[in-house]
Amino acid sequence: MTITLQTVVAQEMLVPVPQEIEAVARVLAKQLGGVAVLFYGSVLRTGALGDILDFYVLTPRSRGSLLRRIALGNLWPDVSYHEIPVGGRTIRAKVATMPLATFERAATGALLDTTIWIRFAQPSALVWSHGPVDRQRTLRAVAEAVKTAGRFAAALGPRQGQPDEFWKALLRETYRAEFRVEPPGRETQILDYAPERYNRLLPLAWQASGIAFDTVEASLVPSLGFDECRRLVQAWLTRSAAGKLLNVARLVKAAFTFDGAARYGLWKIERHTGVHVALTPWRERHPLLAAPGVLWHVFHVAGR
Repeated sequence: MTITLQTVVAQEMLVPVPQEIEAVARVLAKQLGGVAVLFYGSVLRTGALGDILDFYVLTPRSRGSLLRRIALGNLWPDVSYHEIPVGGRTIRAKVATMPLATFERAATGALLDTTIWIRFAQPSALVWSHGPVDRQRTLRAVAEAVKTAGRFAAALGPRQGQPDEFWKALLRETYRAEFRVEPPGRETQILDYAPERYNRLLPLAWQASGIAFDTVEASLVPSLGFDECRRLVQAWLTRSAAGKLLNVARLVKAAFTFDGAARYGLWKIERHTGVHVALTPWRERHPLLAAPGVLWHVFHVAGR
């Protein structure tokens, strides 16, 4: 039987998770109108249910009023914070919500966004879906995310190297593109969690993308033609240039567009960009009016 990227991704994502996580996923799907719920992040690795859990809820369409969808439609996902009682304990969750169709497009790399495909090239679990069609669409989208990451890793990584060298090069570039302030060696920590997984996925991603490669002992040598390599590098430069403003704008939006999250959002902005923004009474009372000024301040300071 031929092992494909789609098969490996599906097997990984359908592994059972603790009952508490499944219960939270069902509640979130009902509250937010989801057709699929993905669980990812540090708690997926550690199992520490006392920490904040990270979910993506995929919906059939954009949520909110028409005016809000027009104004903020390109600044997905919507972010919210939830405290859900499960089995005598409170589970805390940070939830990103976006349309499944947008998630699918972002995963292919067709959009300027880099956050979806690099995030879901890392481990995640599909913990709830409305039915088989939504399940298969979500699984295919995550496999596409791994393919997209693999293509850019081939272009941005070494001419010859072990799989982890390609992944590390890619992660470092995405941190720069997203204004992410990560401690030195963060990419190594991510890979060290499941080194065999990343070693296995990279050649499968290249095969799925039609990228030929040679194996020299433990090293891989991708065969990218000149035109293809130039296209990928140019695509990356475009995304890197746009990604800084786009992701700062998303962080600002996240800080001011969900209830009770202004303090958390400004902390998140500082964590990702290194820029401190004071939570003034005016910003707390008028978050949408304050958002453009916060965006300008963060982008101006972070871009120095």
